[in-house]
Amino acid sequence: MRKKDELDNPELLKWPEKGGDPCGPPSWNHIYSENSRVTQIQAQGMGLKGTLPQNLNKLSMLKNIGLQRNQLSGKLPSFSGLSNLRLSGEIQGTFNGSALQTLWLNNQLHGGMTGPIDVVATMESLTVLWLHGNHFTGTIPERIGKLTLLKDLNLNSNKLVGLIPISLANMRLQNLDLNNNHLMGPIPMFKASKVTFASNKFCQATQGLLCSPEVMALIEFLGVVNYPSKLVSSWSGNEPCNWLGIRCNSGKVSVINLPHYNLSGCLSPSVAKLDSLSQIRLQSNNLSGPIPNNWTSLKSLETLDLSGNNISGPLPKFSRTVKLVVTGNPLLNGDKTDHTKGANIPPESSDSPPNIPTTSSQDSDPGSPATNSSLKSTKTKGFKRNTFVLIMAPVASFALVAFLVIPLSIYFYKKRKDSNLSSTSLVIPPRDPSDPDNMVKVVVAANNTNGNTSTLTGSGSASRNSSSIGESHVIEAGNLVISVQVLRNVTKNFAAQKELGRGGFGVVYKGELDDGTQIAVKRMEAGVITNKALDEFQAEIAVLSKVRHPIWYLFWVIPLKAMREFLFMNICLKVLLASIFSIGRA
Repeated sequence: MRKKDELDNPELLKWPEKGGDPCGPPSWNHIYSENSRVTQIQAQGMGLKGTLPQNLNKLSMLKNIGLQRNQLSGKLPSFSGLSNLRLSGEIQGTFNGSALQTLWLNNQLHGGMTGPIDVVATMESLTVLWLHGNHFTGTIPERIGKLTLLKDLNLNSNKLVGLIPISLANMRLQNLDLNNNHLMGPIPMFKASKVTFASNKFCQATQGLLCSPEVMALIEFLGVVNYPSKLVSSWSGNEPCNWLGIRCNSGKVSVINLPHYNLSGCLSPSVAKLDSLSQIRLQSNNLSGPIPNNWTSLKSLETLDLSGNNISGPLPKFSRTVKLVVTGNPLLNGDKTDHTKGANIPPESSDSPPNIPTTSSQDSDPGSPATNSSLKSTKTKGFKRNTFVLIMAPVASFALVAFLVIPLSIYFYKKRKDSNLSSTSLVIPPRDPSDPDNMVKVVVAANNTNGNTSTLTGSGSASRNSSSIGESHVIEAGNLVISVQVLRNVTKNFAAQKELGRGGFGVVYKGELDDGTQIAVKRMEAGVITNKALDEFQAEIAVLSKVRHPIWYLFWVIPLKAMREFLFMNICLKVLLASIFSIGRA
């Protein structure tokens, strides 16, 4: 094997300067042989520079070449005649822009080739491209449509995902084989002469039929989190309510529940198209980047849990009804601030993937930081909850007692007041004037708490006694005892239309008792209530009590508040006036 003129730094291989048999003895470094024939060259990551020897195909028994992670360049040697050679790893960037017309990398043994196929989309001279029977991943590049000379494309039996590019559908190929991959979304209308696409994850089985808008939104979401294999294998068809980590309400996607799924990448704005979403639970993944601003348009959103990721700011302004949990994201203020809005959201484990620890299993480790943080958060929220209860319970109890006691107090107060009024609503009819004991006590009471009473006799003498019923004045005068309530009733609460005139002490009103007796009631002015007025009032009662007339007279003084006013009356206004006139003449 010659190396001198091809590699720029062959000394890194430490091969003998004088050459010899690479199979040995002793065998050369990085060379593997079988039956004295070289079968493998493994020189990965050596930092080799230069080009590969153009006579490499003379190693006819060569099965495997491992030269990845070097700095090789230049023209590729011919692999013609290397029938046993099997490639592995990714398609190297050295193929970028290559003028190859035919590239067969199909059916590689021992796992085959891996990685994306983006580089082949730069090889615009290709007419045949066979990549079937490998483990290529990722999506079909959109720019593959630039391979205008390509006639035969075989991508069968790989792990390609995502949507079929429109540019590929528009290519006028003779043969297109897409069988046995994980391609998703709708099946476009192909322009290829022959096309097969069986065993994929399409939402429809017929070309040209579209997926539901919710399916397309979820596929876009899946794309920006790099198509995790567990979800790709589950998310097929046009009914997302049956997909792993997805829940629906009334046929609409309402919950995305994908904690601990090792999701990477960023958050897709397409999620905002799921207008019935109420919960998004993506905690404990490897998501990065900001939260899309249009997520704030989700009117039904109640919970957004992105804790334990690598989300960056700024945070959009969600509604106050949204419980936003973004703790455990180092890029948000150095993870020094609790960005949780609302209550702590317990993770739902019903949709957690099998054999993947949920939040509860993680929290079982008492020494883990997540557990300590959770315990502190729980204790803090428990303390706040208990404090709230301790404050609100007495307030609520007081409000309830006040609600019950105040109406009851008003009720019993009115009842007692009515009872007091009814107890004084006593009418004693006139007695025979010939009876020497024809005398009643007229009580003038003041509603105060001094506990004093005053009794005035008909002759004008007075005595003052102590009583527990409040201050009152008792005048022995009469024929009749009537309560203030009765007088208010017969005078219609001292209405203007009942007014007869005005006297020295106040206004005189007319009224009629239940038995038809006509009465006159004089309501004293508050300003005239003095000791002198009481003496004059007593003298007037004494004089009128001595008058002998077919109709006897009675003066009644009604209990009033704080002695502000007095009421008195006679049985008949005309008789009263006549009597006064007669007394005046005497």
